Amino acid sequence: MIFKRFREDIDSYKARDPAARSALEIVLCYPGFHALWFYRLSRWLWRRKLRLVARFVSHIGRMLTAIEIHPGAQIGRRFVIDHGAGVVIGETSVIGDDVTLYHGVTLGGIAPAVDSGSQVGVKRHPTIMNGAIIGSGAAVLGPVTVGEGARVGANSVVTKDVPPSVTAVGIPAQVVMPRDKRKAREFQPYGTPADGCPDPVLQTIESLRHQVAALVERVEELESKPDAAQPTAPAKRDRQAV
Repeated sequence: MIFKRFREDIDSYKARDPAARSALEIVLCYPGFHALWFYRLSRWLWRRKLRLVARFVSHIGRMLTAIEIHPGAQIGRRFVIDHGAGVVIGETSVIGDDVTLYHGVTLGGIAPAVDSGSQVGVKRHPTIMNGAIIGSGAAVLGPVTVGEGARVGANSVVTKDVPPSVTAVGIPAQVVMPRDKRKAREFQPYGTPADGCPDPVLQTIESLRHQVAALVERVEELESKPDAAQPTAPAKRDRQAV
């Protein structure tokens, strides 16, 4: 079972990273792959209530890979961290199958509103559904859900749920384009697509610019009309008495 999972992880990296030339290169040179197996060991310890040992193993993995994965997080199969450095995955994060994260991604928590002040057992971190892609530098904060097959653009900040099969970008992240549901399960590299993904702020500015241009054109058209088109003064009705 462990060897099957090991091979499955290697195949996932080969399928999603065009720079990967061989299985040996992935095993020796990919920090995301190393961090994943440190996580699997620490998770095994965590589930057996060896919490301090699990955190220590996780800490060693963080020192060696610059990737921090809490052993309490739940991670599915064929998980890929590409490039890796600076990734943080919090304790109550839940990650489905075939998810891809790029460097600098934070799956962070927010302080819940609990009267006792205790946060043990409280869901504080995101849920990332199957096949989602989180672009480099993005932060997904709080107990939100990124839907199946969704993409989060680079440096975006997600504080609300992202629907399945869409692309979300910006601060805060907004849905800017749907994805073809037929292709949603196909891996499309990087969280920021090069297929015409619009910036919502630039879209608004461009719309306002077109409206102002239309108004200026209309004003110039009205000003260019001859003076004869203007209404004339009424004729005098009173006549001088004889």
